[in-house]
Amino acid sequence: MCQLFSHSEADTMKIGEILGKCCRGGELIALCGDLGAGKTLITRGLGNGLGVKAAIHSPTFSLVNEYTGRLWLYHSDFYRLNHVDEVMDLGIEEYLNPQGVLVIEWADKYEAVLPRPFLKINLAAISEGQRKISIQSVGSPIDNFSVGLEILKRDYSRK
Repeated sequence: MCQLFSHSEADTMKIGEILGKCCRGGELIALCGDLGAGKTLITRGLGNGLGVKAAIHSPTFSLVNEYTGRLWLYHSDFYRLNHVDEVMDLGIEEYLNPQGVLVIEWADKYEAVLPRPFLKINLAAISEGQRKISIQSVGSPIDNFSVGLEILKRDYSRK
């Protein structure tokens, strides 16, 4: 597990951007954390790393937003889902393709049904603007993130 500390919104976005630059396609990134913890903010950073030019917004009401960049960014949200059948109806596997990256906010609601492996990012507010960000690979290591995680540990491991 990699434990990072963000001291600003810019830090949180930069962490996402570094991870986005590591993506090769087919990755699933599960975002967890309370309301306002920075899930959409880190997704904006991921989008920057993927070369997305469009403004990234929370998909709470649309369930999946799609953005083009170096790879497609499929941005989903489990917040409003109330049953595992609704998750299955989203067709997650269709978004896990070599041309895109699937990011799911509130993924911890239905983590048990997520296809493995995936990168789990937990965001927790420490204070106004400060976040503790824990990153771990679930299922098996995702090798393409190893260099990015080393950079992040170097730059963001101090509280």
